[in-house]
Amino acid sequence: MFNDKKVVFSGVQPSGNLTIGNYLGAIRNFGAFSEEYHCYYCVVDMHAITVRQVPAELRRRTYETLALYMACGLDPQKNTLFVQSHVPQHAELGWVLDCYTMFGELSRMTQFKDKSAKNADNINAGLFTYPALMAADILLYQTELVPVGQDQKQHLELARDIANRFNQVYGETFVVPDGYIPKEGAKICSLQDPTKKMSKSDPNENAVIRILDSKDDIIKKFKRAVTDSGNEIIHGEGKEGISNLLNIYSCFTGKTIEEAEKEFKGMGYGDFKLAVGETCADYLKPVREEFARLMADKAYLEQIMAQGAEDAYKNARRTMSKVRRKIGFTELKH
Repeated sequence: MFNDKKVVFSGVQPSGNLTIGNYLGAIRNFGAFSEEYHCYYCVVDMHAITVRQVPAELRRRTYETLALYMACGLDPQKNTLFVQSHVPQHAELGWVLDCYTMFGELSRMTQFKDKSAKNADNINAGLFTYPALMAADILLYQTELVPVGQDQKQHLELARDIANRFNQVYGETFVVPDGYIPKEGAKICSLQDPTKKMSKSDPNENAVIRILDSKDDIIKKFKRAVTDSGNEIIHGEGKEGISNLLNIYSCFTGKTIEEAEKEFKGMGYGDFKLAVGETCADYLKPVREEFARLMADKAYLEQIMAQGAEDAYKNARRTMSKVRRKIGFTELKH
């Protein structure tokens, strides 16, 4: 271990404006780990380029994602906040782990199938092998715990398999990580199709609430949210639209689903959707304000990037040195 604390690692792609699903299912929970764990929270810009990016937009979104981490409550003095491409060991270990990951394992990854369908004109090797890079991101820091959404469980299982395989060949090298999936808010669904997860890449803007949406936009989107037949505000099968809204309300207020059902009993769908929208918008207001303040200070963001990269590099280098020695690479003598 690099210090007395166990390690948490998670990463977010700078490939679009983050949604309340990203916030409730992941980022909001990150801060709670910082007292007990050494936390690495990464902007995974290397993963983003598996899909073609506009370079200027990718740079801007990298700054924005770092600012959002902090606006959502992550203290850079208590957490290591950094950009993946600033620590070259991610790419180095990613290649090594490519050589310990089976073709059949990668071909079974459901996200590869989904992304290939959406990017049929650019099914590149990186799109296929990025789960091995994700494993490298995690294993590089000897991570014990990975806060992860339901859609990433398969990738975490692969990271565990790769770690075990490498350890069996070379002896104990990597900690085998466990996943942490919060019970509430783990899956926030689309406002237009509540059978699907809310996605930041959804082409229908009415389906997605973004953390940085204005109050007016948030309320408009909730007003347009798909509901169900009938008029009861209850959670359950056949009430996917209402269940999703109750889940969102519960996450933002801390109330149980049962408490929320009682609160809205007898209320019409229109008033219910408005109440959920206002609750969401008001909760996110301080996040939006702090984000704007941080984005106005680019020099400070670059200082945090440099500070995080230095800390991450120091610890990533230790793991990589051990890996290089075990697989037989030579070291330059200085």
